[in-house]
Amino acid sequence: MIAADYLKYIVNEIHRTIVATVDSEGLPVTCAIDMMDCDENSLYFLTAKGKAFYDRLITREFLALTAMKGEDTMSSVAVSVRGKVREIGFEKIPELFQKNPYMNEIYPTEESRKALTVFQIYEGSGEWFDLSKIPIERASFTFGKAETAKSGYFINDNCIGCGSCLDVCPQSCIDLSVTPAVIRQENCLHCGNCKYVCPVGAVEKR
Repeated sequence: MIAADYLKYIVNEIHRTIVATVDSEGLPVTCAIDMMDCDENSLYFLTAKGKAFYDRLITREFLALTAMKGEDTMSSVAVSVRGKVREIGFEKIPELFQKNPYMNEIYPTEESRKALTVFQIYEGSGEWFDLSKIPIERASFTFGKAETAKSGYFINDNCIGCGSCLDVCPQSCIDLSVTPAVIRQENCLHCGNCKYVCPVGAVEKR
């Protein structure tokens, strides 16, 4: 999947997310926010200008969110995003209400909707994590002008092919058929076991 597919999945398949922002004292605050629309490079949501959430968005211009779908842990898909936000105002409100008609029950009149404003998450990075598959499936993506940065555990040329890493890998996602061995990033839990047992320090955390 490409970034647009992950953003669309958040809006259409999950919709309700838990968003984290930072308050004036530098402490994290979470709240439940519906992601109401998307395009190829951004997500859209709304809030009331009288809320403390609005103040945090305006001050920090950044958020992180996690959206989860599944009946239990082992059937869950989680998509996390962190990125820059900006206020784009009232103009998109009618479109968001049309796409999310339940909002008419919360703000039933044109007058009451004047309290609302729309924000766009226009640049950021994200991670897809699917525990319903064996081995687990993970993927990273970026959108907007955010740069792709590799993260996780990687094996360097110091590897001697001893297999210690595979012995402790909960997903058995290390390929020992080559030296240096290769961690299949799309299946890695990022637990760090491989790094801690490697006798020659060949595993790097990035």
